[in-house]
Amino acid sequence: MDLGLKGKSVLITGASKGIGLACAKAFALEGCTLHLASRDAGRLEEAKSEIAKIANVQVILHPADLSRGEVAKSLAAACGPVDVLVNNAGAIPGGNIEAIDEARWRDSWDLKVFGYINMTRELLPAMMKRGSGAIVNIIGMAGIKPSFDYICGAAGNAALIAFTKGIGAGSTAKGVRVVGINPAATRTDRIISLTKARAKTTLGDESRWEELLSNMPFGRICEPEEIADLTVYCASAKASYLSGTVVDIDGGGQFR
Repeated sequence: MDLGLKGKSVLITGASKGIGLACAKAFALEGCTLHLASRDAGRLEEAKSEIAKIANVQVILHPADLSRGEVAKSLAAACGPVDVLVNNAGAIPGGNIEAIDEARWRDSWDLKVFGYINMTRELLPAMMKRGSGAIVNIIGMAGIKPSFDYICGAAGNAALIAFTKGIGAGSTAKGVRVVGINPAATRTDRIISLTKARAKTTLGDESRWEELLSNMPFGRICEPEEIADLTVYCASAKASYLSGTVVDIDGGGQFR
C-alpha cells in the first residue's frame, strides 16, 4: 500500500533503539527523510547504519537530551520544516511512590511528559501555518490501566493521553492531526528492565520477570515493528480523519 509519505520529513525522538528505531525503519521504507534524535550518539550511528541496509534515504542525526527544555527549540530549528513528528523519547522508572523520590520523578517527566509537550509546542505552530502535518505520540497502556508499582509512568502517560486528545481536537482547524498510540508490553530493552523491577517487588526475584508476561494476548508480547506499522499509518493520509484520539494496541488485554 502506498501511504503517500515519500519525501516527507520525519522527526523521531528516542530513535536509537526499540520502538523509535522500528519507526525509523518503517518510515525509511516509505521513502521519508529522517531526523533521528536520542541522547546516545553512538547508538544513533548504529541506527543509521541499520537503516542504510534497508533503504536509500537521507538520515540526519541529532544527539540531544530532551529532558532539557531549551533543547526542543534548538532541535526544531536544526530540523527545519517537519511534516511528521513522532514523540517517543522516554525512560520512566518502575516502582511505587516510595521507591521514586521527587528528583527522580521530575527527571523522568522532564524527558517524556515535558519532552512531548515541548516538541509539540515548537513544531505544531509551523505545521498549522502550513495547513498540514501530523504528530504521533507514543504513550503507553499504563495511562488507562494504572498500577501501584508503575505509578510515575501511569500518571505521566495519563497526562499525555489528555494532552494528545486536547491538542488533536483543536489542531484540525488548521489541517494538522495529532494522535496517540498506547503500546502494551513491547519487546524492548526497556520493558525487560521494567518487568525485572516489578518481579523483584512482587515476586521477590527479578529473574522471574518472564512469569509476569506469561498471560499476554496471543501468548506473546507486542513487537516494536507492530507499533511502528501503526505509527506510519497514523501519520499518513490514509488516516486523514484520525485526530484527538489515542489507539490502544494491547491485543484486548485491558479487558481480560
